Amino acid sequence: MKMLLLVLSLFSSSAMAASMEVSYKKQVSPIIHDYCLNCHEPGGRGFEKSGLDMRNYQSLMKGTRFGAIIKPGDSFTSILIQVVEGRVHASIKMPYGMSGGLSKENISVLKKWVDQGAKDN
Repeated sequence: MKMLLLVLSLFSSSAMAASMEVSYKKQVSPIIHDYCLNCHEPGGRGFEKSGLDMRNYQSLMKGTRFGAIIKPGDSFTSILIQVVEGRVHASIKMPYGMSGGLSKENISVLKKWVDQGAKDN
């Protein structure tokens, strides 16, 4: 019986952690600030090439001059996730020039945020 309770407790803790909502302001924005803003703000190389301004939620959701980079609810087809995971041509893998790219933890946060609807929260 104790073993069953332990297993159920671990399962419910894992389920709760998996279902917790990712915060744009507390979790996503700091990743963008640390790894993307050097290039993706006015005057930056990435901004000049693509028009992608990542300084705030509204400009991020606007995307590039070529279109949106985030499809709320669908991280697999969202361009943002494709470029940080390296599922694109090596010349556009992001963050540009960063050996090894973003950590798996940071990518996971971004994916979860997109899958949860990419909310401004």
